[in-house]
Amino acid sequence: MKGQCHCSAVTVDFETGQTLEDLVARACQCAFCRKHGARTVADPQGQLTVTSASNEAINRYRFGERTADFLICASCGVYLCAVVEADGLFYSTLNINVMDDRTAFSDRDEPVSYDGEAVASRIARRVKAWTPTQIVVSGG
Repeated sequence: MKGQCHCSAVTVDFETGQTLEDLVARACQCAFCRKHGARTVADPQGQLTVTSASNEAINRYRFGERTADFLICASCGVYLCAVVEADGLFYSTLNINVMDDRTAFSDRDEPVSYDGEAVASRIARRVKAWTPTQIVVSGG
């Protein structure tokens, strides 16, 4: 499945072996996700590729425990995904609102809150549950 930010400066390509209806969208209750209306999915057996023409096309925002980068288009401001790096590998949770056919995903949202989660536990959970990810800069 393909998607992009509003201005198409940053694209995403999401591969999953699961049916889209089986991927339950999470509705994180943190202030950032609520303010963006984010609905996120991840598949640890899948693959996400985030592509931009330059490093400057993506802003990385960190808050709270500062354990993940929230990737935001530098031009139009759309939140695409959150990415954690562990042992040189990247894992992410995808904001399905950026997908071309977001209606293909289940309309069920599971409210989640990670308040009080220890940093080490948070990173371990993300590595186990989030989607392996590549970040590609196509223009150098």
